[in-house]
Amino acid sequence: MAALIVFPAIDLKAGQVVRLAEGDMDRATVYGDDPAAQALAFADAGAGHLHVVDLDGAFAGESRNGDAVRAIVRAFPGHVQLGGGIRTPEAVEAWFDLGVARVVIGTAALERPDFVRDMARAYPGGIVVAVDARDGMVATKGWADVSTTSAVDLARRFEDAGVAALLFTDVGRDGLLKGCNVEATVDLARAVSIPVIASGGVAGIADIHVLALHARDGVEGVITGRALYDGRLDLAAALSVAASA
Repeated sequence: MAALIVFPAIDLKAGQVVRLAEGDMDRATVYGDDPAAQALAFADAGAGHLHVVDLDGAFAGESRNGDAVRAIVRAFPGHVQLGGGIRTPEAVEAWFDLGVARVVIGTAALERPDFVRDMARAYPGGIVVAVDARDGMVATKGWADVSTTSAVDLARRFEDAGVAALLFTDVGRDGLLKGCNVEATVDLARAVSIPVIASGGVAGIADIHVLALHARDGVEGVITGRALYDGRLDLAAALSVAASA
């Protein structure tokens, strides 16, 4: 059984490292203005994977923090997973050419599933589908819109598409340190054959412990942001727990 992957998160807004509360751009806390330095700090703590989100891009539908992303990819020696406004084949190709390991597709997964399938075929093991849910229903366009499609229904559409993983975020918990929605994450992982990455609300080491126990259920990893920045979660300790579960 593979160890749980811990993805420290770097969310970008106007070139700065921020965290949002429930995906609300007006509720952003700035944690730094040097994304590359933050990426290096995570690497120094032992991280081999990084989750980066272009928040402005998620709302605009195209890259808005390209310079910051490029600096992160240059600085970080491990695997960088990138999401936020990536909605065209040209954008996907450009990020892979730059050295990004995985591209996360969210809004386009709901609106244009064939696009996701095409990209998954073109880049085996490189496409992650973001399943962002509010009260179980898929949220899109930077979480500003809530659809009538359930998270499980969206995930099942890509069972045979060859996507690398599903990134499941409980929008109602994101950035609030309420604890990860383990039950919904595990339910999704059990409902599909695609590995699931948990995101939203990680509050401390207890979340890592519990999620690591569900690696056999298909939970591949966990993304954590605010808990790291606020000092509630020590990254080295989280990596140790994830590796030893």
